[in-house]
Amino acid sequence: MAFLIVLAALCFLMLAAYRGYSVILFAPVAALGAVLLTDPSLVAPMFTGLFMDKMVGFLKLYFPVFMLGALFGKLIELSGFSKAIVAATIGLVGRGRAILSIVIVCALLTYGGVSLFVVVFAVYPFAAELFRQSDIPKRLIPGTIALGAFTFTMDSLPGTPQIQNIIPTSFFGTNAWAAPWLGTLGAVFILLTGLLYLEWRRRAAAAAGEGYGSNLVNEPAPFEDARLAHPCVALLPLVLVGVFNKLLGDAIPRWYGASHSFVPAVIGEAKPVVQEISKVAAIWAVEGALLLGIVCVLVCAWRPVARRFAEGSRAAVGGALLASMNTASEYGFGAVIAALPGFKLIANTLHAIPHPLVNEAVTVTALAGITGSASGGMSIALAAMADTFIRIAQAAGIPMEVLHRVAAMASGGMDTLPHNGAVITLLAVTGLTHRQSYRDIFAVTVIKTVAVFVVILAYGLTGLV
Repeated sequence: MAFLIVLAALCFLMLAAYRGYSVILFAPVAALGAVLLTDPSLVAPMFTGLFMDKMVGFLKLYFPVFMLGALFGKLIELSGFSKAIVAATIGLVGRGRAILSIVIVCALLTYGGVSLFVVVFAVYPFAAELFRQSDIPKRLIPGTIALGAFTFTMDSLPGTPQIQNIIPTSFFGTNAWAAPWLGTLGAVFILLTGLLYLEWRRRAAAAAGEGYGSNLVNEPAPFEDARLAHPCVALLPLVLVGVFNKLLGDAIPRWYGASHSFVPAVIGEAKPVVQEISKVAAIWAVEGALLLGIVCVLVCAWRPVARRFAEGSRAAVGGALLASMNTASEYGFGAVIAALPGFKLIANTLHAIPHPLVNEAVTVTALAGITGSASGGMSIALAAMADTFIRIAQAAGIPMEVLHRVAAMASGGMDTLPHNGAVITLLAVTGLTHRQSYRDIFAVTVIKTVAVFVVILAYGLTGLV
């Protein structure tokens, strides 16, 4: 019965997300509903002492990353730098390689620190124009954007500033560059396999005589590439974010040592605030790098940005609040579910998987799939089982960097099920339906999931980190 209660809570939250209801509202409803059925006397204590505590703790750590990432992405859009990058990529790769061009553009923007949701809005008009000119079916656009933005640059490539690559740092004491060779291997596998799949789909459509399509919804106006910034100037903020993310990630532990403390009051007595630097160094590094990227955009494109900065910054902060609150609510939900007796049955079942990395990958990707969120599912899994993963890995001699990379990549595996927020947004922006385009998104999801086990196999055979 305890297991069925946990399963019902998970299914309820998944259904609510799929139906488009707010996770911020329904995560506590699902969690406290499970508590009510288990032990009614614990509803209020669990809500204030566990759900809210974990939710606020998540926001304390990660909200600045969400906010700075959203603002940076919005400024890249307002400055026209995203258009310049797209135009330069198309010129370099060629309009005849529309799929490859869009994947590269999405990858550049995502790896440069632009939010996944911003990338969808920024790239879609150019993707539609290229696919129309090349007579490639529009229904392949979502799969193409998903490959470029939701996969290898989200959590596989070392150093990516996306939140999915930052969350494991606070659990394993690593940084965003953990396991660089394994991450790069996984990224290459995803990119090549994904491109082969999309090219096969394009050729099949061409052989069947299928073109771009007609009577389509939400078609963007053709874009104009006049007065675009030089590509080197447009790429400079993205490069700065990547370079300083690495430099600050290495420098911060040297500056502050293993821990740092300060007294928060000058008058009276107060307890010193002590921070364990290994758990926040990667977060500080990403925040600092994004701040430098924002300053770079403002310096290089002050005039076009200043005209719409007030409106753009409000939209960016609103988007950051929504995204971070959604994930924080799922984090609080996971903490409550992990405290219920039924979750122990799930944990014991997962413990039956003998290999520690396979155990971690299956746990993280399963919970990411159930919640429809890479960051939310990973947060739930690591909040509940990180100590267990660490203990088993240490016994097997597995470095924490490998645990980090496997968790990050697994979070972006089965998270893109139909109820995933990014998938729903992507289809809404492109004016397509699940029936028309989800098949290709799901294929990319399967490729991404397989890549995790390719990385695990590579580590087992070579010891490569």
